[in-house]
Amino acid sequence: MDSRTQGESVVAIVGAGPVGMTAAALLASRGLRVVVLERNAKTSDEPKAISIDDEALRVYQAAGLDERLMGIIVPGTGTRYYGGDGRPLFQARSAVPYRLGFPFKNPFAQPDLERELFDHLAEHPLVDLRMGTAVTGVRQDADGVELDDDSGRTMRATYLLGCDGGRSRVRELLGIGMTGRSYDDVWLVADVLGDHHDERYGMHHAEPDRPHVVIPGWGGRCRYEFLLRPDEGVAGERPPFELIRTLLERFRPITPEQVERAVNYKFNALVADRWRDGRVFLLGDAAHMMPPFAGQGLNSGIRDAANLTWKIADVLAGRLTESTLDTYELERRPHAEATVRLSARLGRIAMTTDHRLASRRDHWLRTALTSERGRVFFEQMRYRPQQRYDRGLVVTDAYLPTGIPLGQPRVFDTAEHRTRMLDEVLGKGWGLLGVNVGEADYADALALTHPLDPSVARVTLDDRLSRGADGFRSLVDVDGALDDEFAPYRGRFVLVRPDRFVAAMGRPGEVPALERALGLPALSEIA
Repeated sequence: MDSRTQGESVVAIVGAGPVGMTAAALLASRGLRVVVLERNAKTSDEPKAISIDDEALRVYQAAGLDERLMGIIVPGTGTRYYGGDGRPLFQARSAVPYRLGFPFKNPFAQPDLERELFDHLAEHPLVDLRMGTAVTGVRQDADGVELDDDSGRTMRATYLLGCDGGRSRVRELLGIGMTGRSYDDVWLVADVLGDHHDERYGMHHAEPDRPHVVIPGWGGRCRYEFLLRPDEGVAGERPPFELIRTLLERFRPITPEQVERAVNYKFNALVADRWRDGRVFLLGDAAHMMPPFAGQGLNSGIRDAANLTWKIADVLAGRLTESTLDTYELERRPHAEATVRLSARLGRIAMTTDHRLASRRDHWLRTALTSERGRVFFEQMRYRPQQRYDRGLVVTDAYLPTGIPLGQPRVFDTAEHRTRMLDEVLGKGWGLLGVNVGEADYADALALTHPLDPSVARVTLDDRLSRGADGFRSLVDVDGALDDEFAPYRGRFVLVRPDRFVAAMGRPGEVPALERALGLPALSEIA
C-alpha cells in the first residue's frame, strides 16, 4: 500500500498503542483502509492503563471487539476509597448499573489489550500494520497528507491521526505545544502474580504516610502503586526488588519471579494547544495527558477515537462535509480538560501526605456521607465530569436530554423476533427513533434525515405494541430499561449519532432543521 496512487483513500495512524489501534479498528469496521505506523517493533509490555470503563467497552462493541475483550477484563464494580486511618470511606459505583450495556469499571492488563487489538488488526484485510517504522516527516496540502518514514519511503493518506503518546512525534513535527504542568512526585507501580486479592473493585488508600492504590486482576494478578519518598527512586528507572518487597510486606510475601513488571513514573496534566492541523488530528496522550487517579487516561483516548472516526467515515462517504471535522476538538476538549482537572484534584486531596489535611478531608467526607445528597454525590460519582456536548453536531435542548450518550437497553426487536442490545439493532450509522409517534408522522422526519441514511425504528412505551403497518421495526421493552431510557422523549423523534450520542429530538412537524441547528450546509448539498 506504499504508493501515491493507492493512498488517496487511506487513513494513516501513527502509533500502535491502544488508542491508535482502537481508531484503526473503528475505521476498518466502517470499510476504510488504514495504515498504522509504529516506531517500536512490537506492542508494549509496560504497566500503564489498568481500568477500562463501560463507555470504552461500548466503543469496542462498535468495532466488533467486545466479545474478544471480555476475556481479558475483570467485570468491575467501581472504586473503594479508604481514609487516613485505613477505614473505608465510600465506594464509587455506577448510578445505573449496565446502562451502557457493560460492567462499569473493569480492571485489565494493558499488554493483554494491546495483544488482542494487534491480533484483530493483523487479521483484518483493510489494515496494514507497519511495526518498527518511525515517521520522520509530515507534509500536507488541500487533498491529503504525505508521511516520510525512517526507511526512506513516502506514503500519502487522506487523513493522519497522531496517536503516538505523550512524546508525540506528530505533534512535534506540527509544532503544537502543550499547556499545563508536570508533577515531581514519583510513584512506583508493580504488577505482581500469585496475589490473594479477589475484590472486583479498585482500592485507593489515602494514608498520608504512604498513599497507595491496589487493583486486583485475573488469576492472582494485582497492580500496586505507591507514592515514593524523594530518596527512594527516580522516574523511568526500574525499582530495586528490595524496595518492592518492603512496600508489599504489609500485604503479602513476594519473590522476584512474582514481579511481572515494575517501574517508577511521574505524571502530567497537559493538554495540546490544538488538536487539528488541516488533515492531521491528535488523539489520546498526544492530545491530553492526565494524572491516573480518576482512571480516565486511556478511556479518554478511546472517547477521542469514538468521536472522530465515524465523522471521518461520514465525510469520506459524503454524508458530512469537511468542516464538520472541526467538531472533534470542539466536543471533546471541554470534557478532556475537565477530566484532567479532576484527576489532578483527586491526586492533591485523596493522595495528600499532609496529616492535618488528610484528617480534615476524612472528617468532612464522613459528615457529607451522612446525608442522602452526599451519598449520591460520592457513591454515584457525580463529581466525575459528565460527557455531554453543548456545542458541535448536536441540537441542544434546555429541558430534554440531548448531547448525551443514549443508554443501551436490551430490547425485543420485532424485525428479528429476538432480544438484542440496542446498538446491535441500530447498526453502525445514524439512528432515527420515533417514541410513541404515530405512523403518519414519519414522512417529514424521514425526508429531513434521508441524506444521513439512518436506521429507523419505533419505540413504544407503556407495555404497548405497534401495529407495524408502515413496515418499520419496533423495539419492545423487556426489563423496564427501554421505557426508562426513552420516557423523556415521549411523543418525539430522536436522532442518534453513530457514536450513540443524542444529536437532536423534536415533536412531529417540529423536528429541528439539521442544516441550520447542527451547523451543516443544506443536506441537499451533502446527498
